[in-house]
Amino acid sequence: MDTPNPVSQRENLLATADAAASRFGTRVAEIEATGYLPQDIADDLAAAGLYRLLTPAEYGGHEISVELFVEIIERLAQTDASVAWCTFISCTSCVLAGYLDPSVSRQLYGKPDIKAAGVFAPRGKAIRETRDGEPGFRVSGRWFWGSATKNADVIQGGCLVLDADGKPELLPGGRPRVQSILFDRSQVTHLDNWDAFGLLGSGSGEFEVEEVFVPEAHSACLMADRPLDRPLYRFPVFGLLGIGIGAVALGGARHAMDTLIELAGDKTPQSSSKTLAMRASTQQAVARAEALWRSARAFMMDAVRAGWNEAETTGEIAVDTRRDIRLATTHAVHSAQNIISSMYQLGGGNAIFSQSPLQRCLRDIHVITQHFMVSDSTYELTGRLLLGLDTDVTML
Repeated sequence: MDTPNPVSQRENLLATADAAASRFGTRVAEIEATGYLPQDIADDLAAAGLYRLLTPAEYGGHEISVELFVEIIERLAQTDASVAWCTFISCTSCVLAGYLDPSVSRQLYGKPDIKAAGVFAPRGKAIRETRDGEPGFRVSGRWFWGSATKNADVIQGGCLVLDADGKPELLPGGRPRVQSILFDRSQVTHLDNWDAFGLLGSGSGEFEVEEVFVPEAHSACLMADRPLDRPLYRFPVFGLLGIGIGAVALGGARHAMDTLIELAGDKTPQSSSKTLAMRASTQQAVARAEALWRSARAFMMDAVRAGWNEAETTGEIAVDTRRDIRLATTHAVHSAQNIISSMYQLGGGNAIFSQSPLQRCLRDIHVITQHFMVSDSTYELTGRLLLGLDTDVTML
């Protein structure tokens, strides 16, 4: 497997992201009105390789560093958070290729234009069954937050594995087995119920399957199966999910700040002879926002780099480092919320209209903060670890 030059790979992929953003940037209103990414935009992102950032290299993926992954998702979010959200979801969904038998991964993820999505949360029930001599699962379930699934070819859903009596199958440590099961798009029914406040173009409504059979080889248990022994796949999947959310939030905050700065040079508030930029209150707010954005991003990037270094040098990421990654990503999201709220308030009457990027950023961030991976419960989880208390780190 050839190792790409990290510098040229970074430059090429960032340029690819910028070029894609210039193409979909003129269609933001259409994306929101549609309620999910128009198929040609999803196809464009896939063809550009932006859905394969975390796919193993032997299956045609870029297998990039997590730090570069953050940079690319940020770049996309500086134009539209919904596109960035769908991109990171597709990328993290492809991490499952690192857990499957190589022949299955090549079949499911080896096509250059493949689009994947899904939900890790165990909202489905899977009963072991053999059909035509092939072991597998009979699956039914309904999943929330099905971002990007309307465009996807391969859709995963987390499932509790049940025995014939309906009791959960247990792993050696006594925990219920949760299996990530991969469905073909033809097996999935989408519910058109994404009537949300923000991230309107992410298509994050529910999807369901009913009594479908899936071969066991098309599934993996993230808590028990061993992935490829390389740095990217030593990152916990839930940690990568949180990192993607943090990257979208930081990109949205940067977009709001840049929008306000451009507006401030032109806008003269009513009953004032000074532009918005000339006001001391604006100057202070912009400076505070810049400091908060840079510090939150630095904390997240520092934690990501520490995780990557441990994954490379020791072969695993310590609990303390995984704790810091989750804390940093959650802090990044809530810092972005504060920044965007401040920029929206400064924008005054210009910000209240649907065509304003400030209004869109405000709506998007207030949906992003509702995701369970960056909720206040993360502070409880990481706080317990900082205090040295016994803590369940399964989801860390």
